[in-house]
Amino acid sequence: MDLSANGSRNNGSTKQFIYQTLREKIFTLELEPGVKMSEKEIAEQLKVSRTPVRESFLQLAQEGLLDIYPQKGTVVSKIDLAHVEESRFVRENIEKAVVRLACESLSEDDIFQLETNLILQEKLVERGNFLKQFELDDEFHKIIFFGCGKQRTWEMLRQMNTHFNRLRLLRLTSPLDWSVIISQHKNILQLIKSNEPAKAEAVMSEHLRLVVIEKDFLKERFPTYFK
Repeated sequence: MDLSANGSRNNGSTKQFIYQTLREKIFTLELEPGVKMSEKEIAEQLKVSRTPVRESFLQLAQEGLLDIYPQKGTVVSKIDLAHVEESRFVRENIEKAVVRLACESLSEDDIFQLETNLILQEKLVERGNFLKQFELDDEFHKIIFFGCGKQRTWEMLRQMNTHFNRLRLLRLTSPLDWSVIISQHKNILQLIKSNEPAKAEAVMSEHLRLVVIEKDFLKERFPTYFK
């Protein structure tokens, strides 16, 4: 596993570099669910002490991305569908309230950012860049939260949604129809622009349930990735 590929430690602490690098590799499935992790191997590869590696492992474990078993070792956690459902429930109910608020609160600049985001999403479908598609999907929702002044709420959801987001990313790597996601995003934006909060809530709810509806397909395609 090449930990040096994603950047330099010059812009932050060794621990933060290790944490960010491992977190990205877990999210992008380069480190697959169930893979065993070794403090010793990572420390030797990076030529650092095991302390920052251990601290990074603990932080990732707190986020539900690693499972640490005393005397046995550490593995990348498998996707827990119970956690996915809880995160979806919380996010759906909060995001319905936020999209209702967005119908009254978003500025012209916010709308422009959302429109630009959707143009980029459509271009990426042609190129099949699923990782960038995931980032733009997340950015679309983030723009809405920030435009409504709900930055801390967004950060709270980000911390909670680790298993939910891994399932979302897994969906994007699969041969499912990406255009459905973009179509829902377009619909949400149009309903915000036309100030139709009830309809915007309904589409947002449908949008956030999409990945859970497809979970059986994903479990069948990637059986070793799930608890």
